[in-house]
Amino acid sequence: MNSKLKSSIFLIVFFNSIVFFSYAQVGGWNPNLVEESSEALKTMITQQPRLKTFKKESYAYAVFPKVIKGGVGIGAAIGNGVVYEDGVQVGLSRLKQASIGFQLGGQQYSELIFFQNKAAYDDFINGKMKFDAQVSAVAIKSGVSLDAAYNEGVAVFTMTLGGLMYQASVGGQHFKFEPK
Repeated sequence: MNSKLKSSIFLIVFFNSIVFFSYAQVGGWNPNLVEESSEALKTMITQQPRLKTFKKESYAYAVFPKVIKGGVGIGAAIGNGVVYEDGVQVGLSRLKQASIGFQLGGQQYSELIFFQNKAAYDDFINGKMKFDAQVSAVAIKSGVSLDAAYNEGVAVFTMTLGGLMYQASVGGQHFKFEPK
């Protein structure tokens, strides 16, 4: 095996190990998850006040306060979140993502998903919602215009917490819902 191939394999294993070992931070159901989700939602709304309108007008929403993502060619992401309907916690959710293609690095971010209607929400809680490559997230930054629209009943927003990742998509995400 040549040295470039060995180096590539090492980097892929290394970065993906970071993601999966970091799972200990978000793995299982963190007892502080509800508090962390509330704080992440509050921070995202502070950064982008127009999210209040999405929150108020949506049928339901899910908050993933910390999603850990990493990859070198092959990538993965994982995170746990809280699902709300009419502002009341109705369950927990686990986000998983696998990707292949041009990507390098690792990052942590918060993700907020608004469900415009009952049909989109039902797809989510029944495990039928999977984000493909066509779904894009709006990155929340202070002072940036928020021109997001629902795509098939779903609007997705992310806020970077740290790290650097050369890839910008939420494609390949799968969700598992556990009712309260």
